[in-house]
Amino acid sequence: MSFELSLNTGTTPNLSLAEACEAVATAGLKHIGPWRHLLEQAGGGEAARAIIDEHGLTATTLCRGGFLTATGEQDRAAALESNRAAIREAAAIGTSELIMVVGGLPSAAHLIGGTGEAGDKDVVAARQRVTDGIAELEPYAAEHGVRLVLEPLHPMYAADRAVLSTLGQALDMAAPFSPQTVGVVVDTFHVWWDPQLKEQIVRAGAENRIASYQICDFNLPIATDALKSRGMMGDGYVDFPTISRWVAEAGYTGPVEVEIFNEQINNQDAGTTLETMKARYDELVLPFLKGE
Repeated sequence: MSFELSLNTGTTPNLSLAEACEAVATAGLKHIGPWRHLLEQAGGGEAARAIIDEHGLTATTLCRGGFLTATGEQDRAAALESNRAAIREAAAIGTSELIMVVGGLPSAAHLIGGTGEAGDKDVVAARQRVTDGIAELEPYAAEHGVRLVLEPLHPMYAADRAVLSTLGQALDMAAPFSPQTVGVVVDTFHVWWDPQLKEQIVRAGAENRIASYQICDFNLPIATDALKSRGMMGDGYVDFPTISRWVAEAGYTGPVEVEIFNEQINNQDAGTTLETMKARYDELVLPFLKGE
């Protein structure tokens, strides 16, 4: 599975799981990274696994677990139970990698449909609650053969989505746990800017914690919805050759997922998206992973 391309279904949000699998198979790819709502729509993890298998594909990751920063007892219990369900779903579809978007500040939870104390802006305490949540979930993940994959997000999402902003922070949080059960994802959109990125990728490789390499570009101007500012590789400002070289030199040889939230790309024909991402991957990413 060295450096084989995978479609993260965030890139094709208008497709069902079956439609996404069909598009991936038609494009000649072997891997897909589904989001949890597609599993639910398909009838659950086992039904989703059957659809993935039917198309001759394997699941590279499951998106997503996380959102562990709630303070209220009921909200926290609900978040932990949702993550346990996500762990079971990952195991059911045959992936060992559950991507964890850890959650933002309680004061911003309402912006993405959650609840929280409007005045709670304590980012240090929020990070500690994430650590506590990972500690509680890690044994359950281990029982199911699933790794909790911490995803640092670009700092512009620290308030509402992820109080982890750098790969170094994610590795520090993962450090108390086995690399078999807690890892990290290198997502170019989120980490390209980090002045310590090379050192932290080297560290992640040495600690055997790189669970996934996700790629897309960083576009300007920032979209009205900042979440939709991702672009096709080559359309923005990410140095894919350099980052890809670092990831490969750190020892990662797994699949590479394309995950793009972008209004135009998300709404165009999926076949067009897949053919474009294959061409850009072959030009901008794969040669540098292979050291060519």
